[in-house]
Amino acid sequence: MAMKNKTYATILLAVYAVVATVHVAADLQRFDHLPTKADGSLDILVVGDWGRRGLYNQSNVAHQMGKIGENLDVDFIVSTGDNFYEDGLIDEEDSLFYESFTQVYTATSLQKQWYSVLGNHDYRGNVLAQLSPVLTQKDSKWLCLRSFIVNSGIVEFFFIDTTPFQDKYFTETDHKYDWRGVLPREEYLSNVLKEVDMALEESIATWKIVIGHHTIFSAGSHGNTQELIDQLLPILEAKEVDLYINGHDHCLQHISSQNSQLQFLTSGGGSKAWRGEVNQWNPTEMKFYYDGQGFMTLRVTEGDISVAFYDVFGEIIHTWSNTKYTHMDS
Repeated sequence: MAMKNKTYATILLAVYAVVATVHVAADLQRFDHLPTKADGSLDILVVGDWGRRGLYNQSNVAHQMGKIGENLDVDFIVSTGDNFYEDGLIDEEDSLFYESFTQVYTATSLQKQWYSVLGNHDYRGNVLAQLSPVLTQKDSKWLCLRSFIVNSGIVEFFFIDTTPFQDKYFTETDHKYDWRGVLPREEYLSNVLKEVDMALEESIATWKIVIGHHTIFSAGSHGNTQELIDQLLPILEAKEVDLYINGHDHCLQHISSQNSQLQFLTSGGGSKAWRGEVNQWNPTEMKFYYDGQGFMTLRVTEGDISVAFYDVFGEIIHTWSNTKYTHMDS
């Protein structure tokens, strides 16, 4: 597996060199990661808001991820952002990368490809460092881009850079953000929305899953993200997206839409949690809320999709599944 990852990382270097330093390209970068199991199923782990040098139970969550990852023989891991606290990476040589990623996620089952998006804390550091191919050379399982697509045949994952959508980051004075590659903002956001809309329209996958750092809907401390409700949600509903998966709120959460098939899943319990701030929510929509550490698993087949949330002890605390009839069904 290590040799395979190194070869894969080498192929990505040329892509990284372009994507990390220039404006959004005409098309979202696409990566194929097809299922390898005989039955064609796909298993992934999802974790967010984790990079704290193993502290705040990050190491304990990582340990349980390793055990579950081995049991499920996971295909890859998704990170929903805020990969390095508190202020991203300083540069490509920042020890925080090794101490919060390589040194923490050591289980054999976690030495698979990681697909990561940027969070608002990542934008407080050197964004280009976190997107740099140098990090892939240091740890071949690392892949972080702004917005991109992972094609797994029966399912396509659309990763979206959500931080630039939120107005407050451009006006607050408490923190500085690295907006290189984002400005002019209006053009950047327009391109992202246009490309995601087009990619979803062209997708022939049975399942469509969108991943971003920020919540669309959440009962957690950060709550809803109005900019995404206004600009991104109409696209997801119109293109019949199945799941929107995010981090940002440090909890595990499942909200069901009453307007569409869309499910809103939060996996932001990779380290610091237990904030004790939970807002009231319509009980017909709020299927699950856990104010603590943990992670999520996702299993996809041609006709079924299933989700499980695990706590820091490796116990399943919520499950959900859905069946979709396809052209292959009689």
